[in-house]
Amino acid sequence: MKKLTKLSLLILTISLLTSCDFINNAFTYKDTTEGFVEALIEEDYEKSLTYMATEHDGFKNTNLDTLKVGLANFRQLIVKNFGIELDYKFMTANKTFSTVEGESTPPNTTKAQIEFSNDTEFGVFEIIFDDNSNKIYNIQTLDIKEPIPNMMIFWLFGILAICVPVFNIWIIRKIKKSDLKKKWLKYIAVICLNVPAITYSAVNGLSFSLLSFQILLGISFSYMGYLSSAWTFGIPLGGIYWLWKLSTRTVDKEDVENEILTE
Repeated sequence: MKKLTKLSLLILTISLLTSCDFINNAFTYKDTTEGFVEALIEEDYEKSLTYMATEHDGFKNTNLDTLKVGLANFRQLIVKNFGIELDYKFMTANKTFSTVEGESTPPNTTKAQIEFSNDTEFGVFEIIFDDNSNKIYNIQTLDIKEPIPNMMIFWLFGILAICVPVFNIWIIRKIKKSDLKKKWLKYIAVICLNVPAITYSAVNGLSFSLLSFQILLGISFSYMGYLSSAWTFGIPLGGIYWLWKLSTRTVDKEDVENEILTE
C-alpha cells in the first residue's frame, strides 16, 4: 500500500512539474512570437533575427541578408491582410513522432500555434520553436482568415451545456438514495451514456455527431483561441432512462400503498 501511495505521489509530482513547464513555455512562445512580429511590422529585421534560432544547425548555410528579404516579404503578407495593430493568443504546442517521412517535428523542436487578430479578423501562425533556446526555427501563416465570432453566443450555449452534467449529478444522487441494486452499473450508465453529441464551435457554429459519446458526465469544453473554442454535450440518455425508471418505481409503490389502505 505504501509503495502504491509513493508511486501515485511520484506520478502526481511529475504531472505537476510537466504542467508547470508547459504553462511556462506557452507564455514564452506567445511573448517570443509577439516580439518577433512587432519587430517585423516596425521593419526592424535585425531585432527580428534576435527572436530566431539562427544558431541552430538548420541555419548554418543561410545567408542572413537573404533571410531578411524573406522576412520583408513575410511582413508584407501580414500587414496587407491584417494591418499593424495585432493581438496574440497561445493556442497549442506539441511534438509529433511519425514513421511517415515529413510528418514528425524536427529533433529538439516543438510545433506551436499562435492566434493573431485585429479588430475584426483573426489568423494563425504555425511556428516551430527550438527547444534549446525557445526561439523561432520556422514560422508560417496558416490559410486562415476568419471574422472574429460573437463570443456572447458561445458562452450562452455554455450555460445550456453545463445543464447536462448538473442533470446527471442530480440523477446519480437520486440513484444513491434509492433502493436499486448494483448502483455502480447505473452510475456508469449515467456518466458514459451521453449520446448523440451536439457541438457549438465559436467559428463553425452548430454540428451534430450521432455516435460521439461524452463520458465526462456528458460535456467537454475547449478554449484555445477562436478557432479551437467549442462546447460539446451529449444527450443524457442514461440519466433520462434512470429518471424514468425511478419515477415508475415511485408510482408503483404509491399504487401498492393505496391498495393496502383500501383493503
